[in-house]
Amino acid sequence: MTTLNRRSFLKASALSGGGLLLSSFIKVTDTRPPVVDKAEMQMVFNQLNGFVKITADNVIKIMSPNPEGGQGVKTSMPMIVAEELDVDFSKIIIEQADLDTKHFTRQFIGGSQAIHQGWKALRTAGATARQMLMEAAAKTWNVPLEEISTKLGVLHHKKSNKSAKYGEMATAAAQIPVPKDVKLKSVKDFKIIGKSQRNVDLEKIVSGKPLFGIDTKVEGMKIAMIVHPPAMGLTFKAVQNELAIKKMKGIVAVFPIKIFNDDYEKTFFDTTQFNEVVAVIGNSTWEVMQAKKSLKVEWKEAEAYAEKRNMNGRKTTLNIPAGLESSADHAKKFVEKMTQSANVRRKDGDIETAFTNAAKVIERTYNGPFLAHNCMEPMNFFAHVTDEKAELIGPLQKPEFTEQALSARLGMPLEKIDIKMTRLGGGFGRRSYAHWLIEAALISQQVKAPIKLIYTREDDMTAGIYRPAYAAKYRAALDADNNLIGFHVKVGGMPQSPLAPNRFPAGAVDNYLAEDFTIDTNLTVGSYRAPHSNFMAAAEQSFLDEVAETAGKDPIAFRLALLKRAKENPVGKNNDYDADRFAKVLELVREKSNWENTKATKKLGFSAYFCHDSYAAHVLDLEMKDGIPIINKVFCAIDCGIVVNPNAAKNMAEGGIVDAIGAAMYGKMTFTKGVPDANNFHNFRMIRHNEAPKAIDVFFVENTEDPTGMGEPAYPPVHAALANALYKATGKRLYQQPFNEYLQT
Repeated sequence: MTTLNRRSFLKASALSGGGLLLSSFIKVTDTRPPVVDKAEMQMVFNQLNGFVKITADNVIKIMSPNPEGGQGVKTSMPMIVAEELDVDFSKIIIEQADLDTKHFTRQFIGGSQAIHQGWKALRTAGATARQMLMEAAAKTWNVPLEEISTKLGVLHHKKSNKSAKYGEMATAAAQIPVPKDVKLKSVKDFKIIGKSQRNVDLEKIVSGKPLFGIDTKVEGMKIAMIVHPPAMGLTFKAVQNELAIKKMKGIVAVFPIKIFNDDYEKTFFDTTQFNEVVAVIGNSTWEVMQAKKSLKVEWKEAEAYAEKRNMNGRKTTLNIPAGLESSADHAKKFVEKMTQSANVRRKDGDIETAFTNAAKVIERTYNGPFLAHNCMEPMNFFAHVTDEKAELIGPLQKPEFTEQALSARLGMPLEKIDIKMTRLGGGFGRRSYAHWLIEAALISQQVKAPIKLIYTREDDMTAGIYRPAYAAKYRAALDADNNLIGFHVKVGGMPQSPLAPNRFPAGAVDNYLAEDFTIDTNLTVGSYRAPHSNFMAAAEQSFLDEVAETAGKDPIAFRLALLKRAKENPVGKNNDYDADRFAKVLELVREKSNWENTKATKKLGFSAYFCHDSYAAHVLDLEMKDGIPIINKVFCAIDCGIVVNPNAAKNMAEGGIVDAIGAAMYGKMTFTKGVPDANNFHNFRMIRHNEAPKAIDVFFVENTEDPTGMGEPAYPPVHAALANALYKATGKRLYQQPFNEYLQT
């Protein structure tokens, strides 16, 4: 087997004379180096654009544009291209391209935007390649273009009874000027989109074939690990026994590395808890682990500092305090902040008068802890850095941004950096902050050898990056007829606010106030599945359930009445949700769960939320057995526009639901004088197989809206659906996570 990187492959194809290689007219993404056998090396691929390559003997290759992290984009994105290209999806080769910022854009995953943002570009890529093939056929056969048709990868001219496979016209098509405008299919004509396709990597996954970064093996490769401070708020001072460690069997080197230079202006994803760590390099994983355990490092308390950042052109400053923080102190700070003034983000009507004149006022406070990501594949990256170039292989979510940071750190131009992306063994935001890639590159540069950096589970869990901790106080004012006349949310985060002030129920209540605050911390935080929404949905939807109960109204009917108001007579003009689409997911889950006929006999919890441009609603059915909640079934309704690959979309919803139940029941990261109180799965509780729902039914609202987010929207509403069901089963309202700690109190 021979491994070719993308640039070498394109260069070889061009030199072999197999047709003109066009520059990509649409920019996109990709992942790891194609591995081809000798027969495939003889193939000459005509590259019609950044997505489509076809050989003269009709091998059709479609590139998948985004890193694959288990969300199925390596299957669904080529489906979109194949739809417009008009080919047999079962007969094409799907491959992920390497990072190539010259030809591709938005080379990252996050925010459930892969399909949403790539929808038109992917369709246009397929349609353009098809158009070029049709033009080549028309020119070859000397017939009008409008008389050419296609079907499953074959060009037809019915009047002359001529036909040709795409491959027969591929070289000629590659010489056709790229058309500026192409006609896209009508949704009603889709034959691939909307039909379930099996994950293209499934056989490799279940048979254990190397797909992940941690599988990378290169001749002469060394193994590297890092040692970081044992507590947040500490920084590197000195290695005490470097010479002794170097004498250990198999050890090559020990030295400190600084990830970002002091004068570097960090961007959005240049985040790391510890900017200076100690690297241990050796011949094998076992030998490096033994040396790491024996290494003695002196640490010192870090000073407070202000970190300036460039957040996509927006300049910000983060205040990083000194000290060794504890969770008990964090709780006191949240309580104190709730008594102080906050930043008003939206105010409708006369909120003060509404509460003064209210017949009933409900007030509740909710808390959410820091959470670790706990990807199943620990952080890792391969690096081989020489004076001429840097070659890197591994799993990450934001390769384009990381490449820019690496270029600045190495002082090496982007064109000399080659990043190949492997399948992610879990991401959920954690792999957006690829400081470990820079660590790997710096280690390789210093030892002058290829290395693979591997984090242990303890390294990953105790070195940041976490979901922020949050607290929210909600107040609702009801009049004498139990109508909601005032709604107030005050929410804060450490160190980020989770508030989205223009989401429901904004726009549905005459008197509405949304305000927020932040608390400085030296704990690093970052994106966690459905950032901020994962907490806001939990708190808001738990509170609305209690408000509906106080008003003597059905929880679903109560929300539907608010959505009707938001649709027919909205308050304000900045509401960021479509009330009609939102209402339809409530109606769908109410119907599918048989809510009206079973709510009196079963312990059902309801919740709904809008985020990532999609709408999701859940009904969760549980019972208590010996004080333990048993989840019988979860009904899930989602409006994410056109569903490209239904089975994959259902898988994402099911995974999000199980994941969210685990986080709600057990997830918590606390700190004692800067030291994380959990460092592995034995003391950071994860959901177990027998705790997952016995059944999950997922339903999609059918429409022709362009696709929106799917990887994250199913996650946020689960927390409140569970809390509301637990209330029905136990009579106890839950205001803090993890729920298991408060069910027994």
